[in-house]
Amino acid sequence: MVYCKSLMKLLLVTAVSVGLILGFSPGTTLAQEKVIKIGTIFPLTGPVATAGQRCKAAVETAAEIINNKHPNIKVPLANQEGILGGYKIVLVHTDSQGKPDVGKAEAERLINQEKAWGLIGAYNSSVSMPASLVAERAKKIFMCGASSSAALTQRDLKFFFRTASTDEVESHEFVEVLKWLNKTQKKANLKTLGIIYENSVFGKHAAEEAKKAAAKGGFNVVADVPFNPGATNLDSEVQTLKSKNPDALFGAVLGADYSLMVKTMKKMNWIPKASLNYCSGYQDPVIAKQLGDDANYFMGSTGYSPQFADIMPAVAEVEKIFKSKTGGVPFDSDSIQETIALLVLAQAIEKSKSLDPEVVAKTLYANTWPSPLSLSGKVAFVPGGQNKQALSIVTQLQGGEYKRIFPKEKANTKVIFPMKPWDKR
Repeated sequence: MVYCKSLMKLLLVTAVSVGLILGFSPGTTLAQEKVIKIGTIFPLTGPVATAGQRCKAAVETAAEIINNKHPNIKVPLANQEGILGGYKIVLVHTDSQGKPDVGKAEAERLINQEKAWGLIGAYNSSVSMPASLVAERAKKIFMCGASSSAALTQRDLKFFFRTASTDEVESHEFVEVLKWLNKTQKKANLKTLGIIYENSVFGKHAAEEAKKAAAKGGFNVVADVPFNPGATNLDSEVQTLKSKNPDALFGAVLGADYSLMVKTMKKMNWIPKASLNYCSGYQDPVIAKQLGDDANYFMGSTGYSPQFADIMPAVAEVEKIFKSKTGGVPFDSDSIQETIALLVLAQAIEKSKSLDPEVVAKTLYANTWPSPLSLSGKVAFVPGGQNKQALSIVTQLQGGEYKRIFPKEKANTKVIFPMKPWDKR
């Protein structure tokens, strides 16, 4: 009897220890132990809530693929149930509201109270910045899909990884588009540039990179226009742009702010010859649909669009799951990156044969990961956590569809240039 009690005590202590390693509380039952708790941080309310809700659906899609056998889906791990012999991903969702202080607090709560094994998020670069530092201090992996500020992967963090491209890369790409337009379009004569950007980590860094790229490309920045995110009025900002009348416009404008910017440009009857935009809202198919014809002829970098089906055939079956969670709304360039991020993390855990975050982080760096949902088909991280295989295509909205225009080898239509005036649409 004494032996049995000692054995039971030993087993209980072992179970609790394993649970603590995997991110469970001491009260977790044995039947519940084969789970890996991942905390998510997205803006589920606020000015970019539609994007945040899609990011939430995206990680839920990835978890469903990892946890359940989907033999018809041609992505890694889909043909099995769980990882490490049956461990399931359990997601704990939080709402950052798009606010850095809220995101930081939620990261702390997820790690300290929810005992999350790792974190994923946070869409807004301004939120990913402090939230990922919380994870770094706790030695927890932070997977970032869509936050584009290049500064995030310039901090030499050990546990931070990002799958999407950066605003530094996109800025140089945008300048190459302007040079291409000057070369291929009659009387393009693009010389001056305006920049409008939200006053945040993302916006300010995008503007800095835009200025660097413009100077290198021989373009003169004549308008530098910041605004506070969640704006209710952009009249003065657009009036400034109109008065300076740059040939081209670069916009680091998200969600509802993007919609407001376009509407204000129409109200003031001003439009440049070309406008290129980072991230959502340009990439947001819901916003594009809401704007109707007003959304047309704007351009931007895009990692995915439903119009990419011919070059990304693996997405179709995954997108069916995603649509079931969004009321039929397809992936956009940002949301698909969150699916990619969790799928790659799960692959790394499986390959590591370990749930030690340090081991998994080393494995993430040491391998090139197959990623059929990525334009390049693969993911590989360099020091700092940036995916060196991240690609995007410059698209232009034409008739409500994201048409591929640049680079030439990826294009499926001709660019419409200059942008049509508001009264000619």
